[in-house]
Amino acid sequence: MMRGAENTNPSLWWRLSWQLSLVFVGVVTAVTIGLCFYGATILSPNVALEDHVTAALAPAVALDAQGRLEIRDTPELDALKQQYDGLWYVAATTNGSFVSYGTIPPAYAELARLTYLFEGADIRGSVGTNEIASVESVETGIGELRVLFGGVADKGWPVLTLMGAVYPIYVPLFAIALPAVFLAVPRIVGRGLASVSEVARKASEIDARRYDARLPLDGIPREVAPLVIAFNEALDRLESEYRKRQHFLIDAAHELRTPIAIMQTRIDGTPEGQDRRRLLDDVARLAQTAEQLLDFERNDQATDLHEIVDLVEIARSVVADLAPLAIGAGYQISFQSEVESLKRKGSPSALPRAVSNLVRNSIDHGGGNGMITVSVSASGGGRIGVADEGPGIPAEHRELVFEPFYRVTPKSTGRGSASASSNRSP
Repeated sequence: MMRGAENTNPSLWWRLSWQLSLVFVGVVTAVTIGLCFYGATILSPNVALEDHVTAALAPAVALDAQGRLEIRDTPELDALKQQYDGLWYVAATTNGSFVSYGTIPPAYAELARLTYLFEGADIRGSVGTNEIASVESVETGIGELRVLFGGVADKGWPVLTLMGAVYPIYVPLFAIALPAVFLAVPRIVGRGLASVSEVARKASEIDARRYDARLPLDGIPREVAPLVIAFNEALDRLESEYRKRQHFLIDAAHELRTPIAIMQTRIDGTPEGQDRRRLLDDVARLAQTAEQLLDFERNDQATDLHEIVDLVEIARSVVADLAPLAIGAGYQISFQSEVESLKRKGSPSALPRAVSNLVRNSIDHGGGNGMITVSVSASGGGRIGVADEGPGIPAEHRELVFEPFYRVTPKSTGRGSASASSNRSP
């Protein structure tokens, strides 16, 4: 059954969580890269090497014996000079002492002695030169050092440099937002699909006897409403076809009554004999089948399923009605009850037919002799039992005999029904 099958479909909240996470990561990444590209166009072209220059100079500065600033050769500084042969710089302390390296463009030569006045600067756009210079500050062992440098414009990767510089912004954003997505989405989805869960619950409660049952559309999300509407339309079609089938079976059973009655009358007028008795049995069996067909459809259409009925009175009436038939077929029939009255909820029209069918089965399949016992017990919430002394029903058929018109063996073989009961809860 579908209800017992394991649901292997992926969870909606899980799919939404990782899809929203991918969208979030993609948007933040695209915005970050876009801002870095934009920053690379408006910031100094030297931005990619600012950290490299200051990092190489910081450990190389020192004061000589006279307290003058000097730049010592270090492997890092030598490597920087070899990699960028056009590099020039002016390194100055905040007290105005400075040293320089490389060929300083004439336009910036006048700024060399004033470097100590700038903490940071992007210098470009002069009419006299195309050279782009920058001023950066760095802490060293002798204090703050301010560096004016150039000759490295458009070197390195400015975008990657900027991305590395702004990671304190986007990394915490990812670290906070992604778990928040996985925590929030299940709750958001749960609230959004609460009405869908309610519809699913009501769908599972639809009874085959309630042809007019439909799923509600109130509160259903617009995206899910077409599914509910399609389901209700399917129920409409099923109801229409089911009612057509009911009408056909009822009409067919009614139509059979007239020819059966005519056959009964004509056979009654024939001389006594074995053939006459067989024909009468066959006609009686045909009439019983037609009546059972009507009973089957009446039970499907029954609306009195929860009325108060007396199980003792029902069983006693069935025994009284069928006693002549049972005795005529060679049986003894008895009625037993533990209580004088046992009232339960049930159908006053369907229950007598059900008990009557059980007794008729015992008459037809009980072997033609022995005792048929109809009993009422208060155990199990109330029980009507029918037992005969026939061979009984094989274990593998006991669940199937309650299917409409099911037979274990052909009727003429004489298998007994052994025991069958109709239970009704209080």
